[in-house]
Amino acid sequence: MHSHFPGPASSDPPPTLCTRRGRKLPKRRRTNSLSTPMLQGGHRLSKLWRSPITPLFNLCHRLLINFKFSSLSQAKGLDSLDEECEEFLPWLERKAGVEISSVLSIGKSAYGRSLFASEIIRTGDCISKVPYSQITPDNLLPKIKALLSNKVGTVAKLAIILLVEQKMGQDSEWASYISCLPQHGEIHSTIFWSEYELDMIRQSSVYQETINQKSKIEEDFAAVVPVLEQFPEIFESITLKDFMRAYFLVTSRAWESTKGLSLIPFTDFMNHDGVSDSIVLFDEDKKLSEVIADRNYVPGQEVLINYGNFPNATLPLDFGFTLPYNIHDQVQIHFNIPYHDCLREMKLELLQQHSTPKLKDAINCSEDTFLIKEVRSPRGKGKGLPQSLRAFARVLCCTAPEELSDLAMEAAQMDGRLARQPLKDSRRELLAHEMLLSHITHLMQKYDVAIKSLAPANFPSMSKKFALRRQMAHDLLTGELRVLNSASAWLNNYCAALRATIHCQSQ
Repeated sequence: MHSHFPGPASSDPPPTLCTRRGRKLPKRRRTNSLSTPMLQGGHRLSKLWRSPITPLFNLCHRLLINFKFSSLSQAKGLDSLDEECEEFLPWLERKAGVEISSVLSIGKSAYGRSLFASEIIRTGDCISKVPYSQITPDNLLPKIKALLSNKVGTVAKLAIILLVEQKMGQDSEWASYISCLPQHGEIHSTIFWSEYELDMIRQSSVYQETINQKSKIEEDFAAVVPVLEQFPEIFESITLKDFMRAYFLVTSRAWESTKGLSLIPFTDFMNHDGVSDSIVLFDEDKKLSEVIADRNYVPGQEVLINYGNFPNATLPLDFGFTLPYNIHDQVQIHFNIPYHDCLREMKLELLQQHSTPKLKDAINCSEDTFLIKEVRSPRGKGKGLPQSLRAFARVLCCTAPEELSDLAMEAAQMDGRLARQPLKDSRRELLAHEMLLSHITHLMQKYDVAIKSLAPANFPSMSKKFALRRQMAHDLLTGELRVLNSASAWLNNYCAALRATIHCQSQ
């Protein structure tokens, strides 16, 4: 899928549409997943390809996926056809063997290939009804599949399928779909950034995650190359860059369901935004997907879905775009116990003993890496500031073995979680949170420097591609700085309250 946001500059030509009017279905009431017993859950792939697959709900017959829709862009004219996609829906009908019911049109906006309303759409209308026509690992040529190691995962297999179909050109049964997929120059995932471009986001965790993901793709490519080399008629000129593009197309566009991982043409042309609610239904019995509108649309308005509550720390790597203001932004921070701390081994042991089950607000199951989300109220309860981070700071500020023993005893007497209550000594509690505040303040200063070091947005010789990636870097860094600012404001208020308490106790 493409994004709504990483589009070329406003100097690009007006949007063009490939129009095809489908049957308008009768209005239907929105289905409630809580009251529909025959539904299964499904989800976008995203980071699932970098972590174990999450089990889906084991219900029957139908899949219900909740999305969000909005209308942000206005098309210039429905009769301005996009020749590249003019035959896409007719091709999909021929392949599926049935008529495609849709009031959507495939076209190009400033943000890439998109879906637009081709007629008036009312709330509750079925705006797309498309039979299943998926690319799954089963499409892999048997002679290739037989030679692949068990270590080659589903994503790599789907990437190979895309490479095979692309090599076949117009002889491929998927040619109409493959030709619509973005090319190298149209993809802006950070795995395709130059070293100089990546250096713009060095302050963010996305920098290291990008390096790790590139290494993973290189490993997968190395694992499949011996097999590909046995079919020179297909893969003679396939490079790592080609494999990386195919790999990204899978990870950014695939759907995960009870049937496994697959690419679903047409459905994956919907771009991302997250404003108003709507639903997409997958009917496993009838083998089709439906999109139900939750608002009115006029012809020419772009229909968008929400890929999920992803922060800008996820979007640039997984999908190749960012949001200017992302309410789901978060920051990964590291907090280490100094090697010169004479209680370091005792603290590490204590943290290890109380690290199971793993804390949901920690990252990578590491006791010194934490995820901070935006703290909505500087004077509230600090939701967004991980309790595990505050607990870590309380352990870190202990200066005597007896203090650590008290924390362990307190955890045993309660729910087993370590240092989740304020320390009885207000001064020690203040020290712990001042330590956190100092660390976050230091990070804020580094983010500020990183943002100011970005090339000026209106630099005359800046290419369109670099300008876009520079804006992505700016969105990422400013969003994470906003999160840090919110945490700083909350910590300042909390520390001020502690100082007032200590002052009253000393009177």
